[in-house]
Amino acid sequence: MYWKQKGPENTENVAKLVIEKAQELQIKHIVVASNSGNTVKHFLDKGLEIVCVTHHVGFMAPGEDEMPATVRQELTEKGVKILTTTHLMAGLDRALRNKFGGVYPAEIIASTLRMLGQGVKVCVEIAGMALDAGLVPYGEEIIAVAGSGTGADTAVVITPAHSNNFFDTKLKEIICKPREF
Repeated sequence: MYWKQKGPENTENVAKLVIEKAQELQIKHIVVASNSGNTVKHFLDKGLEIVCVTHHVGFMAPGEDEMPATVRQELTEKGVKILTTTHLMAGLDRALRNKFGGVYPAEIIASTLRMLGQGVKVCVEIAGMALDAGLVPYGEEIIAVAGSGTGADTAVVITPAHSNNFFDTKLKEIICKPREF
C-alpha cells in the first residue's frame, strides 16, 4: 500500500494493515517507533508482543526524555516493552560529524535506506535495536512500524540482524509506505 503523503494521518490505516499482515504470517512481535507513546496505542490488545523504541534521552534537549513517565508506566503495565537507547545509525558517527564535519559509515547506510523513505530507514534501525536489546527473538520475522516524523506511515516485515552483523538483515516485505517523502 502506498500513501499519497507521509504523516500521522496514515497511522490508523497502518495499524490495520500491520494487524492483518501479522495474522496472515502468524507474526507475534512488532516493533514500533514512538516517542510520545501515541502510535503504540493503536496496537494494544491485538494479541501482539509490542516493543516501543523511543529517541534516546537527550535527543531533543540535554537530559530530556520525550516520553512522559505516566505514559511509560501505562504502556509498561499493558505489557509493552520500551527501549530508550542510542540509535543504531547515529551515536558516535553523529557525534563525529557534529564535532568535525564529514560523513561516516553509519550515516551513509542511513542515507541509502532513506532512498526508500525515512520510515523504511527507521524500521530497519529499530528492528536491529530491539534485537540487540534481546526484546525480539533472533532469526524470526517481525513487523517494524515507523513514520516520517509523528505517527506511522511505514511498516515492513523484516528479519533483523544484530548490529555486529547488520548486513544479514532481511527486509522481506514493505507493507506500506508513503509514495511522496
